[in-house]
Amino acid sequence: MSIESQGHEIRLASRPHGEASAENFQLVKTDIPQLQTGEVLVRNSWMSVDPYMRARMNDVPSYLPPFQIDQPLEGSAIGEVIASESPEVEVGTQVSHFAGWRSHAVVGASDVIPIDTSLARPEDYLGALGTTGLTAYIALKETAPVEKGDVVFISAAAGAVGSVAGQLARHLGAKTVIGSAGGPVKRQRLIDDFGFDVALDYRAAPIGEQLAQAAPDGIDVYVDNVGGDHLEAALDAIRINGRIALVGAISSYNATGSVPGPRDFARAISKRLSLRGMLVLDHMHRFPQFVQEVAPLIADGTWKVTETVVEGLENAPEAFLGVLRGDNTGKMLVRI
Repeated sequence: MSIESQGHEIRLASRPHGEASAENFQLVKTDIPQLQTGEVLVRNSWMSVDPYMRARMNDVPSYLPPFQIDQPLEGSAIGEVIASESPEVEVGTQVSHFAGWRSHAVVGASDVIPIDTSLARPEDYLGALGTTGLTAYIALKETAPVEKGDVVFISAAAGAVGSVAGQLARHLGAKTVIGSAGGPVKRQRLIDDFGFDVALDYRAAPIGEQLAQAAPDGIDVYVDNVGGDHLEAALDAIRINGRIALVGAISSYNATGSVPGPRDFARAISKRLSLRGMLVLDHMHRFPQFVQEVAPLIADGTWKVTETVVEGLENAPEAFLGVLRGDNTGKMLVRI
């Protein structure tokens, strides 16, 4: 039997139509099942909430299956193995896995990844050293590779992926790094904390006008976390042979119908653009190399890491809704 018999989990109570709300979630007390051969029991300490989870609340096929009604949600989490029926994973090991939104997770030993807490804090493996950081890394090294002297524009730049991407663009040799964020406080943090050269407040004026002023000669690379008017602005500003990494489209996640694409998309032809979508799930095998390369940059302060922390599993739904509202700076995390 497991050493702890009960835990809590957040389940999907109903599917939202438009914006999600607290009523779509339910906190449930559960019995922890007995471990089978090859399984481990993890007591979760941290979990991630991310914009892509909103799409999984809809009953629509996608690259990940939709969440099911009256079943626990899932997502990236960090925790300690407190019981093991696998010789490969010892009790006491700190691991990352994909069974978040619960206090305790029974996971196959092959589905957990041991983390090295001597290199970084456990929570960093959900942010700059997790799929967040890996997304920015792949986006700017492979999907829309930055070349020395480039002008780079990043939307949602104060968020989890954007704040890392801005620093990575500088590390890769960008001449000018431009970011957009919502509100004057976040705008200033892009400059002070994350080293952006120019910060735009998309709430202050149309983003296209601001980007044209910030980069009168155009941009070379755009990391799109927003879609909508930001993608439109980037297509206006980008130069011939520009590269765009299509990472997210948070502006449309609450849409109840089809979302129109950018106007005059033929610009992509005349400008000989490369627009490429990316999913971090295709690059999980890169984690060991990524961690070895990036962990020293975090340790010596080259990369600044920040997060917005919400306390308690019971408050995870509000943390998630906060991400969709843009309440976070850096990674939004829940300490369980």
